[in-house]
Amino acid sequence: MAFAVARTRDEAHLYLDLHPCECGAVETTWENGLVAVDGGLASRYWGACDDCGRRREYLFGLPERPVMPSGYPTFGGEEPSQLLDAGEWLWVADLSAGNVPVDDADEARRTLAVATAAVEEVVKFIPPGADEVPDEAFWSQRGREMRAAEPGRFQLDRLLIVRDSYRDLAARHA
Repeated sequence: MAFAVARTRDEAHLYLDLHPCECGAVETTWENGLVAVDGGLASRYWGACDDCGRRREYLFGLPERPVMPSGYPTFGGEEPSQLLDAGEWLWVADLSAGNVPVDDADEARRTLAVATAAVEEVVKFIPPGADEVPDEAFWSQRGREMRAAEPGRFQLDRLLIVRDSYRDLAARHA
């Protein structure tokens, strides 16, 4: 049985944060380990919901090549995500950029780093030579809604401007 690949711990934790418990709560103290599944290995995350106590578990595939963390956050290598679609990544960027604290420079830099990295993840869905994210890069409801609301936001030139703007804002907090 094949599982969607979690390229890094940061990507897995973001996915888990975006998929709350049945009770609606997000907070879970996750444990992680490798497990054998159908003759292969998978990364298993498990824990109990902090609110209702319900057991939660997710299995993720392992990347072909490990991605070494290169700062905060490290969501993945050069390949596009299998866990979050292009629209979800842009949603994460919007959410992060909209919640930059004004009174804590360190946290502002970290928040803008997430926004920047999320936009970079959207760009990874654009094939070489193309100028926008293709239709097949939107498979979640949230992702399709993001695309439907403002399809022009998924053009390469606009994405690069947004990414660079977030980087510039983060540099101002240095």
